[in-house]
Amino acid sequence: MSTGARLPSVAIVGRPNVGKSTLFNRIVGARRALVDDEPGVTRDRLIARAEWARRDFLLIDTGGFEVESEAGLSRRVRAQTLRAVAEADVVVLVVDGRSGISPADRAAARLLAESGKPVICAVSKIDGPRQAELAYEYFALGLGDPLPISAEHGRGLDELLDRVASHLPAATADEEAPRLRVALVGRPNVGKSSILNRLVGEERALVDATAGTTRDSIDISIRVGDEIISLVDTAGIRRRSRIALRLEKATVAAALRSLERADVALLVVDAGEGVTEQDARIARLAWERGRGLVLVANKWDAVPRAMRDPRAFLAETQRLHPQFADVPAVVVSALRATGLEEILPAALRVGEAHRLRLPTHRLNQVVHQATAAVEPPLRRGKRARIYYAAPVATSPPTVALFVNHPDHVTTSYLRYLENRLRAEFPLEGTPVRFTLRARSRRSRGARSASA
Repeated sequence: MSTGARLPSVAIVGRPNVGKSTLFNRIVGARRALVDDEPGVTRDRLIARAEWARRDFLLIDTGGFEVESEAGLSRRVRAQTLRAVAEADVVVLVVDGRSGISPADRAAARLLAESGKPVICAVSKIDGPRQAELAYEYFALGLGDPLPISAEHGRGLDELLDRVASHLPAATADEEAPRLRVALVGRPNVGKSSILNRLVGEERALVDATAGTTRDSIDISIRVGDEIISLVDTAGIRRRSRIALRLEKATVAAALRSLERADVALLVVDAGEGVTEQDARIARLAWERGRGLVLVANKWDAVPRAMRDPRAFLAETQRLHPQFADVPAVVVSALRATGLEEILPAALRVGEAHRLRLPTHRLNQVVHQATAAVEPPLRRGKRARIYYAAPVATSPPTVALFVNHPDHVTTSYLRYLENRLRAEFPLEGTPVRFTLRARSRRSRGARSASA
């Protein structure tokens, strides 16, 4: 597996709380990085595609760069930042123009100068012309002309991006679009980031015993055979009643936005705990949003040896949560690196099902056979009659049913039709949606339904 990105890259670095993520969001043009007054919000590398002066490039946001700290997580955040610098073609060092040069700024400037990469010093939080002179102090860093900017207000960004573009090498080839977008979702501390790192083959996401280490959603493209898959690691999703802090609310919102951008969700659960009610709720969130789903039971090595029967685990899961009856499941141990080779093939199968357009002729055969075997129930003395079925969309597969009385088709009957379709077509792990349409000229209305 290897990454498919061939675009030049630009890394944004600097000590905590100088405005790196605000600058990242402003350049990308979307709220991709979390922004908060609390220092150290960004911990992992966050990558997004950006464009300036007809040049495409990858923009990399990094965690706060604390040169002298040896605390475990700070040291690993620094390692992530140094890796981003090593991989980047251009580096933007962001400093806080209001606070003056700090020892950390000087140390970072020395390290960056030694990297041999083009380095641009962006002096942030310069919100007006009267503050521009604050940037002069930063000539002392030896990185050339410091640029006064205000990421919050967009001030000075054109000049900054012009300078970035002047240092960008030519792209070697167009970046290949991913075939499938896969989001890793689940409760905090179930091992999502550990699985991501194993799949990618490096510590792309920080892993720590403290729940909630991941805050931003991280996109990484990897190649699996001839396919490009975009993986998204997300913050753990807690129950709403437990989401108290403003920052944690933002991380959960970011996780749900990442789910919206995905085709398939990998729901990671703790195998030792089994599938909890919160796990089932997250699965419903993915299903209701029309996303494919794969159940990944991590920490299988922690399950007592006598209980390590994947079939029994899945049977018990389906007994307690029938919604997983149509969802493929794999048991893995990110710690022991076992079972991981089954994850992406399962995601690709579900992705194919998610994109499936049902063949019209066979679809109608199955629907007519189903209605002949079991008629729709009577409602208020009338029975719905389904005349015709048509595939109208994919991702997920969506079927329009032309009916004389759309309001008389019950949810339970749609579930029956869905089960008949699943028995006939490869629909593993994907929702199926129905749209009910009145057939007569005098339309009695139409409604959408998801079985």
